[in-house]
Amino acid sequence: KETKSYMQQLFDVFLPAGYPQSVTEDYIQFPHSQDSLQAFSSSIAGMLSSRAVLEGVGVGDASASPTGALLLSVLQESMGRIATILFAHKLGTSLEPECKMYRLAADIFNDTAMVLDCLSPAFPKAARVLVLGFSSVLRSLCGVCAGSAKASLSAHFAVKGNLGELNAKDGSQETVISLLGMLAGSVVVSWVTSPLATWTTLIGLLSIHIAMNYAAVTAVSMRTLNRQRANIVLGALLESGKVLRPLDVPKRERIFERDGVLRLNDQIVGHAYIGQSLEAIIDRIGGQRHGHTGSRDLPAIKLSELVHLFGEEAYMLWFDAAGSDVRIVLKEGATPIDQLKAWTQALLLAHRSKAAVGIGKETAQGPRNLRDLSVSAVGHPELAELKLTMEETNKIFETSVDSLRDAGWNIDLGALETRPGLRMVIARNKNIYSQEGQRC
Repeated sequence: KETKSYMQQLFDVFLPAGYPQSVTEDYIQFPHSQDSLQAFSSSIAGMLSSRAVLEGVGVGDASASPTGALLLSVLQESMGRIATILFAHKLGTSLEPECKMYRLAADIFNDTAMVLDCLSPAFPKAARVLVLGFSSVLRSLCGVCAGSAKASLSAHFAVKGNLGELNAKDGSQETVISLLGMLAGSVVVSWVTSPLATWTTLIGLLSIHIAMNYAAVTAVSMRTLNRQRANIVLGALLESGKVLRPLDVPKRERIFERDGVLRLNDQIVGHAYIGQSLEAIIDRIGGQRHGHTGSRDLPAIKLSELVHLFGEEAYMLWFDAAGSDVRIVLKEGATPIDQLKAWTQALLLAHRSKAAVGIGKETAQGPRNLRDLSVSAVGHPELAELKLTMEETNKIFETSVDSLRDAGWNIDLGALETRPGLRMVIARNKNIYSQEGQRC
């Protein structure tokens, strides 16, 4: 029987069984010391803000009312819980695809709440209620973001069906760090009493908290292709034919990226909106709506031509060259791979539009797969462009799907939609095409 050292036995208390084989490679490389430092600094900062709140509600003031403090607490809880419901409803779909962004946003919300707590004693009583109420709202947003992001990251780290144990061990780590932070904070709050010392200490601790969290989040290499990672991976594939691994991408990611941006070679070439309604495409084709009947005129391109062009695909899209934006309509039964194909075609269209007007550094020497394309003079130029980029996209996916899987990407899990989307149903009876909108 192998005997473990005391240090190894201590590590076993806080690490998943079978470590490091039971977790992903980036969990091993994850800066745990920095993660511990950010939790430690947050605990101390939390004690400073709690002291300010107690001072604001009247602790030490003989004229303060316990009932008033209780009602303030009820108001804070009520505002926070309402904010939790609204935030989860509004942005719930985007929490998993953008878990890294929301994990860091959670800490920003929490740190802002601490600053407001420390500012609250300086406000009159009426304004103080609003400040503390807003602080409670920010903490609730932090709870939604942090909870959902933690679930997504834990599911990413666990590779041996050990998600429950991994969460439990992470909880043990956080408990120890928080306990040490509380002990250290007890010393800090007894020594830091003046306003200048309080604010200097608080700003320093919060700066450490944000910096360490940023370092921890940027070290995670997710295996799903959200919008930003799809731009990075597909851009490298189009430019050089190289398939990047998940571990190659974090250093190129932005934690806060604009929603729907299409980037190639780190340059914005357009915007894409996936899961749109068919009406969004009709609006950009140029159809005019009649005020009384609600019908539309399509003077340039018949909708049937567009439907026929994408007849074999699980999506349909339209590119507005003037605004450099792509509207993607998904058909019923569209898979995550179909969504990725649509995003790839959108990236090709946006790049070609930039190159055509001389914008972007790739005009003269663009990506290998893009330079050889030319617009056919037959039919509408818009349809010809759509057809060419669709054919190019199909060629790419004929050879690259298996390569992406072999590189470690989970392309069977959709992460491109960040809002509840629509699905289009095409009925071919009597050549009538219709759409049904349904929630994903």
